[in-house]
Amino acid sequence: MLHDPELHYLDNAATTIVAPEVADVIDKAIREHWANPSSLYAPGARSEEALNAARAAVARTLGCKSKELYFTSCGSEGNNLALLGAAQTRTFGKGIVVSGFEHPSVQRPLERLAAQGYNVTVVKPQADGTLDINKMLDAVDKNTILVACMMVNNEIGTRSDVERLAAEVKRRNSRTIVHVDAVQAWMRVPIKLDNIDTMAVSGHKIHAPKGIGALYIKDGVMVRPFLYGGKQERGIKPGTENVPLACAFGYAADKLLPCIRENFQYVQSLQDYLIHKLQEIPQVRLTMTNNISPYILNFSIPGIPSQETVSHFSMENIYIAAGSACSKGEPSHVIAAMGLPEEVVFSVIRVSFCRYNTTEEIDQFIATLKQWVETNRSRCIFA
Repeated sequence: MLHDPELHYLDNAATTIVAPEVADVIDKAIREHWANPSSLYAPGARSEEALNAARAAVARTLGCKSKELYFTSCGSEGNNLALLGAAQTRTFGKGIVVSGFEHPSVQRPLERLAAQGYNVTVVKPQADGTLDINKMLDAVDKNTILVACMMVNNEIGTRSDVERLAAEVKRRNSRTIVHVDAVQAWMRVPIKLDNIDTMAVSGHKIHAPKGIGALYIKDGVMVRPFLYGGKQERGIKPGTENVPLACAFGYAADKLLPCIRENFQYVQSLQDYLIHKLQEIPQVRLTMTNNISPYILNFSIPGIPSQETVSHFSMENIYIAAGSACSKGEPSHVIAAMGLPEEVVFSVIRVSFCRYNTTEEIDQFIATLKQWVETNRSRCIFA
């Protein structure tokens, strides 16, 4: 796995390992672009040029204008900015529609808005993990100010048709803001911004460092900042920009752009291989295999708590997840929203890939899994 062949890292939906060449960009930028990009002297101007070049590189991947792209510290900040900032600019209604399997950085801001008197309609996923777009559309009316839906779910990998959702929302109410959390989709699956007003992406999911992300805000859409200070990022996110991280972010995005299709096909082959191997283990229950991103696969071993499985694999130098890293090991709200049995909710495992993973790593994972299941056979509910 990149620089460490002994590392079997299968939790790329939580974060990716920074690519060595991206780390080199950071090191170079720290030394060369040390000046404040807002300063008027020559070193400051060079920092600003580097920042603008990074912004343009990320904007190219989304097909938007540079002036529509705002650097953030992460996807969570981007989601908060978009949701809280957009809601405050809409005075014609109080309605908000959101899917029932969003990331906490979408859930929590909308819970806050609900406490402030907004009418938040939550549309739960179906039992198969997919989202019924028609149910979300049925909730949109003349009072709907905001619709939010993630493009790829971070726990089970569901791909939602946000492009259709956005188009149909606009037909029902052209004033409604459509926000998309694309953190798990960006640079993995094709993205079209048609009818989408705001979109959050993150650097550390594409082998760039943590601490840098971006928020797309369509030209003309009003978003009110919740921090106030200088005029950096055109006032949306005040504070001196982190030029080295932005440079690394832009470099990683630019490098991945021509490889999206190739990487998709390669990772799809890894996921197909893993699904085939898991289907040979009777104690394993696959959460879903249809309409999912090839980068994420969720399954359970009913009867064996997720954290026990994750801890055991960690001792074997294999790193997997029990769900969203942001939930700190709490039971998956996504699986619970699907209405699955408690023994499944408490035993889910997420494996998530990147282009650096191999079939050999999957073989090692499966061998360890078979031993683990055999050791705990008496506890397995479906054994």
